[in-house]
Amino acid sequence: MRRLPGPGTDRGRLLLILALAAAVTVFTATVPLLRDWFDLRVYHGTVDSWVHDGGRVYDYRVPGTPYGFTYPPFAAVVMLPMALVGLHTAIAAALLLNLTALTVAVRILTGPGWRRHGWYGVALAACALALFEPLRDTLSFGQVNLLLLALVLTDCSLLATGRTRWAGIGIGLAAAVKLTPALFIGLLLVAGRRRAAAVATGVAVAATGCAALAAPDASRFYWTHALWDTTRVGRLDYVSNQSLQGILARLGVESRPVWGALVLLVLCCWAWRSRRAVAAGNWPAAFALTGLTACLVSPITWVHHLVWLLPSFAVLVRAGHPRVAGALYAVLCTSVVWLWFDDASGVDGFLGGNLYTWITLGLLLRLPVGQPPERRRPKSHSTRATEPPPSTAAPVTTAASDQPGPSSAAATVSETVTAAAATGVASGPGLGRARSASSEPTGSTRPAAPNPQSSSSRASS
Repeated sequence: MRRLPGPGTDRGRLLLILALAAAVTVFTATVPLLRDWFDLRVYHGTVDSWVHDGGRVYDYRVPGTPYGFTYPPFAAVVMLPMALVGLHTAIAAALLLNLTALTVAVRILTGPGWRRHGWYGVALAACALALFEPLRDTLSFGQVNLLLLALVLTDCSLLATGRTRWAGIGIGLAAAVKLTPALFIGLLLVAGRRRAAAVATGVAVAATGCAALAAPDASRFYWTHALWDTTRVGRLDYVSNQSLQGILARLGVESRPVWGALVLLVLCCWAWRSRRAVAAGNWPAAFALTGLTACLVSPITWVHHLVWLLPSFAVLVRAGHPRVAGALYAVLCTSVVWLWFDDASGVDGFLGGNLYTWITLGLLLRLPVGQPPERRRPKSHSTRATEPPPSTAAPVTTAASDQPGPSSAAATVSETVTAAAATGVASGPGLGRARSASSEPTGSTRPAAPNPQSSSSRASS
């Protein structure tokens, strides 16, 4: 078992946790730009206008902004209960749901191994997770990313443990709420799990059909118009767009064939590596690769969408690379890409302004996809079954030791998020400088302001 960093006494550990919690609180309250629940205000305003004012789902705009609802109609149907409560109640409910989904996701990624580290390990993991920029943005925007991640990882757990009867339901629901998780249906097809793929497709189609019955006009408009209008989402060249399309847009490349060729290349790499992972029985690695690919090929991948990278860190730790996982995780805590908010030109802008995309691409190419460690059994465990009994005249006493050597302590607190994964069912799960961010939402369609908003002002997704 990996020894967690810090003091050896409970009193010392408690003092360390209190100090870390204070530092994380100061950091999150002053350095990152809080997003003022912007996306949640979009959701709440949309269903409130739809139910109480007779408005149309895709006509609503947050007052003073050009931003409205961009998800499939089924998402609006699922969010209808928000029309029964006020905005502040909706915020509290969203926080509770997101924290619950995060708990489910981390539990699946780490398996039962987290119990070995007790309250201290949980507290360290909570501090490290609070620093992860995609997670911070998901919570402060009031986004749905964590809920979708938990649904998809539930199917991963079912497939990894052989309980395939219900596999596909989570993926189908996630794909009906947001299109990006539909790539996981492709994973099921690549893996030859036709039944699970059929279940996922059936659930997605049924949910979409229910939405069409509940909101026929909205469904017609979304599938014929809104889906194809990328301007509804935001500027492709905005620094928060950490996808292949975002890189091309910041380079001034508007060619659709170029983007299509890159997407095809990435998809081929994903299919090849995912098949290898599934052949080795490493479903967590296959799901992690699919999350990485979805972020790369989507036309727009805002920073908060990168919660899909969490399974990759878990896979790295499980494969024996905790320091690599910790280093990459720490980079994604720094908000470093916002240094190029005003100008992403030049070599430094190409490298630094797209750093999260480079990390995603590197993980796609190099993430370990071999057999999970818990499935490798030393041969010495089975020799006793085939070994002939010792002679009664000359009894033989043997001693064997399968005890591994002591492992080194984790190098950074960020590794703690996935340290317990070394014994789990799945293969896996720095303080940056103050960043300047736009006063516009994540998908801003307006030109960047010369003086980005300070951390004390309002910001939106």
